[in-house]
Amino acid sequence: MAELLRDLAVDAGQPALRDAAGTVDWPGLDARVNRWIRLLRARGLRVGDTMAVVCGNRRETFEALLAAIHTGVTVVPVNWHLTASEIAYLLTDSDSRLVVTEPAYAAVVDEAVRACPGSIDRLVAGERDVGAAAAVEPLLAPLADDEPEDQVCGSTMLYTSGTTGMPKGVRNGLFRTGAPFGRVDRLLAYAGYTLAVPARGAVLLVGPWYHSAQLFFALLPLLRGSRLVLHERFDPQAFLAAVAEHRITACHLVPTQFVRLLRLDAGVRSVAVVSSLRTVWHGGGPCPVEVKRQMIEWWGPVVVEYYAATEAGVVTLIGAEDWLQHPGSVGRAVPPHKIVILGPDGSELPPGQPGRVFVHRAGKTFEYHNAPAETREAHLRPGVFTYGETGFLDDAGYLYLTGRARDLIISGGVNIHPAEVQAVLLSHPSVRDAAVTGEPDDEYGERVVAVVELDPQRLDPADGAQVLDEFCRRSLAGFKVPRRWRFVAELPRDGTGKLRHDVLRDLLRRETAGGRS
Repeated sequence: MAELLRDLAVDAGQPALRDAAGTVDWPGLDARVNRWIRLLRARGLRVGDTMAVVCGNRRETFEALLAAIHTGVTVVPVNWHLTASEIAYLLTDSDSRLVVTEPAYAAVVDEAVRACPGSIDRLVAGERDVGAAAAVEPLLAPLADDEPEDQVCGSTMLYTSGTTGMPKGVRNGLFRTGAPFGRVDRLLAYAGYTLAVPARGAVLLVGPWYHSAQLFFALLPLLRGSRLVLHERFDPQAFLAAVAEHRITACHLVPTQFVRLLRLDAGVRSVAVVSSLRTVWHGGGPCPVEVKRQMIEWWGPVVVEYYAATEAGVVTLIGAEDWLQHPGSVGRAVPPHKIVILGPDGSELPPGQPGRVFVHRAGKTFEYHNAPAETREAHLRPGVFTYGETGFLDDAGYLYLTGRARDLIISGGVNIHPAEVQAVLLSHPSVRDAAVTGEPDDEYGERVVAVVELDPQRLDPADGAQVLDEFCRRSLAGFKVPRRWRFVAELPRDGTGKLRHDVLRDLLRRETAGGRS
């Protein structure tokens, strides 16, 4: 048996993984993973090697991932929306020796591999070869499914989104190559009592697995014995149907998905069966206060917010009841972490005063793969690091984020936090989505720009600037109100809900070059 599945593989008939193609039970999952372990070894992978996975939310993705974790191999999850050149960069930077993909992405993977130096092996999910990728099923079929010898813990390396520069690889501390499997068991238990990761529950994955939060809030419950239901993408009505059908107890969502759920017809929401939910984690971006309040009113006190990043995991938590007492907060530090707010001179700031958010945890650190300068920039000193946000603590130690340090707009010498302006815009009933950024201004240095996705049935874009300007002035000082408005059919967000700042900047830059104001 695979070491981390040893206590679970005895549950014959109990579903472990379900995707669009069907369901596999725990003994079946264990057998598949054992074959995958042998397949990876047969393809020449050894302890310390790296492999990439360019697959959607499907059974084979988690089988390959679990096999690597039992083979001493590092897995690089790859965003399946990337171009060939972007994938080639990740393959080269990570020194991947193998890519696992599926038919839909095989062509772009082939192109990416051809652009890489050296030789990279390719496997494709399914029964048939696709291009240079060998089909997985015929290779798995003759392999033994009993317990492989010499199992060694592997790891994962996730790349940051790359929306503000070249992606940087980060090895997550949960799985360490060569570490005892007992260490993973202890961390799984910690995740249970700290993050409410369920054992023997039912978890729904509706976001892309390649994102760190989506991955670990799916993989950890699976390893604790919860059945995992995989959806290829998020659809609000399909989500509610799955929660009811599978009696889902936990899931991870992002704020944009909350908004889409709340915009369902009131009749649809009123009959939705969500009583099985016990924990709904959310993070990955600011959540408007009114949006979260409505979700708590609808689903009850199951919503748990965290502040975390790929670099070093979760550092704060706040449950629904605490949040109602501290609306807008992302919670207090999870021991043994400590949050410190530092000013421009590096001095610690008192409660209520915003500055750069640093995390202190003795003995814990991280590094960016092949990027020592960026690693140094993220650390004040060993054990004290930043995810790049700005914010403040209140008197009770609750953290409030105000934006990212690099996103700060300085107009006329005054600091403006885009997140504050964005939150006001998102509270308007006609605004589906909004992003706020800065652009050069001859008089003030920078000016505030809003890019807005409107509900055209509620507000005509031709009237949008005037209506939203007046709306913002009720809540914001005049210098914070956007001076330029751009209305789009859809904001450029990736599959995790994160804004693609690079695409947004290119859009605004092209307009400026074209003479628009």
